[in-house]
Amino acid sequence: MNKNGVIPWMRQQWRGIVKVRLKWVKNRSLDHVIDKETDLKAACLLKDAINRSSTAFLTAKSVADWQKLLGLTVPVLRFLRRYPTLFQEFPHPRWPSLPCFRLTDTALFLHSQELAIHQAHQNNAVERLSKLLMMTRSRALSLYSLHSLKWDLGLPDSFEKTLVPNFPNDFQFVKSNGVVSLKLARWPEEFAVSALQQKNECGTHYREFKRGQSALAFPMKFPRGYGAQKKVRTWMEEFQKLPYVSPYADSSKIDPNSDLMEKRVVGVLHELLSLTLHKKTKRNYLRSLREELNLPHKFTRIFTRYPGIFYLSLKCKTTTITLREGYQSGKLVDPHPLVRHRDKFYRVMQTGLLYRGDGSLNHDGNNPLVENDELRSEESGEEEVETSDELCEGESSDELCEGEE
Repeated sequence: MNKNGVIPWMRQQWRGIVKVRLKWVKNRSLDHVIDKETDLKAACLLKDAINRSSTAFLTAKSVADWQKLLGLTVPVLRFLRRYPTLFQEFPHPRWPSLPCFRLTDTALFLHSQELAIHQAHQNNAVERLSKLLMMTRSRALSLYSLHSLKWDLGLPDSFEKTLVPNFPNDFQFVKSNGVVSLKLARWPEEFAVSALQQKNECGTHYREFKRGQSALAFPMKFPRGYGAQKKVRTWMEEFQKLPYVSPYADSSKIDPNSDLMEKRVVGVLHELLSLTLHKKTKRNYLRSLREELNLPHKFTRIFTRYPGIFYLSLKCKTTTITLREGYQSGKLVDPHPLVRHRDKFYRVMQTGLLYRGDGSLNHDGNNPLVENDELRSEESGEEEVETSDELCEGESSDELCEGEE
């Protein structure tokens, strides 16, 4: 803010940027990651549900309607039977024809390891949770919204009981119209630094940015062929020159129809995805946060308008948004310890799937592979090979573009 009380970026809300129509390009490598982690997430959620159950098992009838909730493309019963290293099937003690599932010793061991990781990285989880709340208007979100994001943010299963009570000076529960929400008890100024700022804080541009003399540029990883197009390159250069507005800064004075507001929206979505462990989340989760994050009604078109920053996938009958810079050759650039543990969990899942048919799996699901932290990873080519019709700027993108019909 200068001596006249004017924030530098308030003078630069318009640059007359001419936007370019872009085609959506498929990325097989990132689609493979999404496909894999859809099953991984479903298995982990089922594991947590069984662990929460007072009987320590779930019946096939009780999970029959969970397919959509878990994001699966197959019935839940079939999914459970697919992974005997984790889920042991047995007849109900009272109704023998009713299949039931308990956790194997291997799954219980993996669960205990996961709890230890959560305990060791509590402060990191608190920082991610605090940053999410700091970006909202009311500094609060409903527990329902937070539970939808707990897998992505790396929060414990019952974080409101196991994590939040340990930090009474940071969070508080509030209730409004029967809805319980988690609210910041204080503003943690030390967390009000975005991922983009952190990546640039050692460079000259960041010092100039702090003095209001420069803008911060978003990392770009364009689909093949896009970066060489002059019109796209010119558009992105103009976009990058716009002032960077921190997602933790007050945006109420920005013209909602300006180029600057569009860059601010990109910054908020970039920061939110940076907070997730796998640098991705479902589009519907973001939609539920739209009002609290002060996003425009049709904000989802941003994902296809800036393909160098975001990747939009339609795998597994849902729409997933991925932050491109978080991946290199189909692998996370900087995996969190919990992500490494989830990789181990997935490896055990695949072992059960591969060896179930030849009888080499022990009946109780014990698996020596769980002791090995060196996991094989899937090899996948990195870049894009298929192109669809134009999205979000054209007229035919009803499935992908919010409110375009």
